Amino acid sequence: MIHTRICELLGITHPIVLGGMGTATSAPLVAAVSNSGGLGTLGTSSFRPDQLESEVSAIRGRTDKPFGINHLLFLTQDEMFRVTLRARPAVVAFAWPRLDQDLREYFSRAHDAGAKVMYMAGEVPLAVRGAEAGADIIVAQGTEAGGHVGWMASMPLVPMIVRAVAPLPVLAAGGIADGRGLVAALALGADGVLLGTRFMATPEAPIHPNMKQAIVDSDGHDTVLTEIPDIATGRVWPGAMARAQRNKFIERWAGREWALRQGAREAGEAALEARRAGDVNNAPLYFGQDAGLIDSIKSPGEIIQTMVKEAEAIITGPLQRLVTA
Repeated sequence: MIHTRICELLGITHPIVLGGMGTATSAPLVAAVSNSGGLGTLGTSSFRPDQLESEVSAIRGRTDKPFGINHLLFLTQDEMFRVTLRARPAVVAFAWPRLDQDLREYFSRAHDAGAKVMYMAGEVPLAVRGAEAGADIIVAQGTEAGGHVGWMASMPLVPMIVRAVAPLPVLAAGGIADGRGLVAALALGADGVLLGTRFMATPEAPIHPNMKQAIVDSDGHDTVLTEIPDIATGRVWPGAMARAQRNKFIERWAGREWALRQGAREAGEAALEARRAGDVNNAPLYFGQDAGLIDSIKSPGEIIQTMVKEAEAIITGPLQRLVTA
């Protein structure tokens, strides 16, 4: 069994965490990851306060294991945050603050509610900002991840952040979908991994089946960093680009962002309807480059067990044999 400081800190069996993706997490997925020995995390960006309360209640009805609740700081409203604090999850996760936001206030309130604080960053200065504000865990997110990301790849970013925030434990995120990725993250100094795309291709993920199949069908080379989905939705993420599949929706507006801004409302509504209908050509599809490592839809339990067994086999087999007396 692979056991790290993250396991001790969060009370989990395996150092594997579900990323708190807004529209791609739900009670069934969060509970399934936690019940399988990882840490399930619920995204909040698509909920109203009453919906968040219902979803937390549904999680508790499915598991008695630790779970987390994630907040995008630039979007967080105090009423939503109060719902999270009343829920008293094991972890409150944060990401994407504005430069003028006071992280200490949010982190302190989470600590006062008895939660550990997890903070995601894609740059060393942002990671240091989170550590200095009192985070218990830093997530180093590489640009290979799906959805909103920074510019640096995981290979240099993870050890840079590990060094910068020591002795805080770090989770590696971005481009990780199997046991090889887990071993690589540990070798870079991380204490575990945070997965997004891999857990989207599960029966429990609350996205259209066509979206899940698009991940399985991807060769990992068909994503692009773009502002097009954010222009269409009218939601600007601070310091972020969006990694999405290069489909007809993206190609329609690439190089014509100026025109998209003029008709953003209509384009955004059309994209939202396409997503609801499972139209993978005309909706923004957020997933990471590690889609090229995903060849089937599996349960969270199978993903975690397979990942851990593969990592153990690598550590005790090929890697161990490389060391000679």
